[in-house]
Amino acid sequence: MKRRQLLQALGAGTLLSTLPTGLLAATQSKRPLFIDGMSFLPEDLADIQASGLSAYLCDISTIEEVKQADGTVNYKRTYKACKESISIAANRVADHPQTLLQGLSGSDIDRAMDSGRCAIFFQIQGADCVEDHLGQVDEFYAQGLRVLQLTHHYGNSFAGGALDSDANGGLNLPLTPKGYALIAKLNDKKILLDVSHSSEQTALDAIKASRQSVVQSHGAVRAIVPHARCSPDSVIRAIADSGGVFGVFMMSFWLTHDPVPTTDHYLAQLKHVAKVGGLDAVAIANDYPLRGHENLLKLNNDNAEGVKEYLDWWHSLRAKKVLGFDHEPVHVVIPELNHIERMSRIYDALKGAGFKAAEADKIVGGNWQRVLKSVLR
Repeated sequence: MKRRQLLQALGAGTLLSTLPTGLLAATQSKRPLFIDGMSFLPEDLADIQASGLSAYLCDISTIEEVKQADGTVNYKRTYKACKESISIAANRVADHPQTLLQGLSGSDIDRAMDSGRCAIFFQIQGADCVEDHLGQVDEFYAQGLRVLQLTHHYGNSFAGGALDSDANGGLNLPLTPKGYALIAKLNDKKILLDVSHSSEQTALDAIKASRQSVVQSHGAVRAIVPHARCSPDSVIRAIADSGGVFGVFMMSFWLTHDPVPTTDHYLAQLKHVAKVGGLDAVAIANDYPLRGHENLLKLNNDNAEGVKEYLDWWHSLRAKKVLGFDHEPVHVVIPELNHIERMSRIYDALKGAGFKAAEADKIVGGNWQRVLKSVLR
């Protein structure tokens, strides 16, 4: 029996009796368990409390802009830059023990909730930081790295990227031999494997190779928006069968082609993931700062103006004929969700759309907690 089927077979009758301590406490209090699959450390730590988050995956990496041979720009997380950035992040978390708790194991979510803090799980968006040897994974782990993405947009020596271009639009670029070795290392270290930004074939190869649950921390559904950065049902289903979760993010041009993005479009993405992978696979992600997309907030969520900053990059990928870039984007955010209180708004929207409280609890945090407790031990 697949892990997803086993989870579904447990049934609602045993749900409350088998909930982890922190999640059970959340269901019995007015504060739901909110976990976000992708955001960043805010400049103002008051944003942590305002967000209502109990935990989140936090990208602590520093990027280097690298111009590729075809003229497009990639953003590399180099070893040197990420060693420095993870040290800075760890020191900042340690300096604010009343607000933050560095998440090293899944049980730290309970510890954070019991003490009124937020558990921060360090993530790096791309394995480019592992430059010379797999021993560098040990170094990052010792500094608190707990989630690693194989690649970011474009491929590297480990994996194919979602926006790579080949005769098949980049979709068939596989996991490399180095990638298989890296996954074995991540499994051994109990580091959560994230296939966000991977090519379709790399994602499927990685999930099959992993001995642990695999996640897509932040992404969207290709059946709704046919785009290379959106995932096909085959990947969603494989993630679910691994016992992992698929976090739907806030980048509205990958959520809908309708001219005005709304919360209903976001719910449609969540419902599709649930239909394909089951309710246990559905999760929330952001991919913007906790407050929301900063430039759009400055523009009072004027999508027509805000989308302009993406067009040069978008057109460069259109010229390479990468899947989906032929459709001109007209928005960046869902205005009502580009807000510090997005999690509570999504929670209310789920209940308003007919989800039972226990189902909404899973989507906004319970599923993330289950996976983090399973892998980070």
